[in-house]
Amino acid sequence: MNTVLITGCSSGYGLETARHFLAKGWRVVATMRTPREGLLPRSDRLHVLPLDVTQPGSIAAAVEAAGPIDVLVNNAGVGVVGAFEATSMETAREVFDTNTFGVMAMMQAVIPQFRQRRAGVIVNVTSSVTLAAMPLAGVYTASKMAITGLTGSVAFELAAFNVRVKLVEPGYAPTTRFADNGAARMQGLIPETYMGFAQPIFAAFANPTAVTTEKDVAEVVWQAANDPSERLHFAAGADAQALARAR
Repeated sequence: MNTVLITGCSSGYGLETARHFLAKGWRVVATMRTPREGLLPRSDRLHVLPLDVTQPGSIAAAVEAAGPIDVLVNNAGVGVVGAFEATSMETAREVFDTNTFGVMAMMQAVIPQFRQRRAGVIVNVTSSVTLAAMPLAGVYTASKMAITGLTGSVAFELAAFNVRVKLVEPGYAPTTRFADNGAARMQGLIPETYMGFAQPIFAAFANPTAVTTEKDVAEVVWQAANDPSERLHFAAGADAQALARAR
């Protein structure tokens, strides 16, 4: 039986991805900062563990408790929306701590067991902002673009050990808690001087022509985890796929 460890399973993509892998008969290690009961169906194949990807001790404890895994899905992430000029370095570091350094730390925690077994898959969930620039998302985009570059490089390094590394690039998902978190971090990040520029952008966000659902992402993560080829990029959602084709 294959085992997947998924970060950020308290809501959104991570929660739906955990449900999807469970439905496929996998053993699922669903991690979240603060585990909660009742989020996932009861199963003897489900193990819920606490994990904060910004804390090395938390990572080490979760990876040890999980035991051998076959797939790591780096899904945990935080958002921020605002003018770059008004975004403090403290906020930028907070975003990078989770979206970039947290992913790096998780990869380094599991690569040794994958390399030694000469088997394993790492799936890094980024964003469609890496496919096309989006205004008012500079810091968030930078944190995700760093993972895009890292994943491409590490994919070459680990291919020699039969370890595959993949990128899943979700589109816009206004229904996720991730979007709510990004809105919360927006407080004070749209100065009055930028408001005339920002208002039509927010209006477009409120009435998107296409959106990405949690199920879209879960299915594409599943595809990426089981893809035996050297393919790196997997756009998730109609809007992300359109951007990928345009690129």
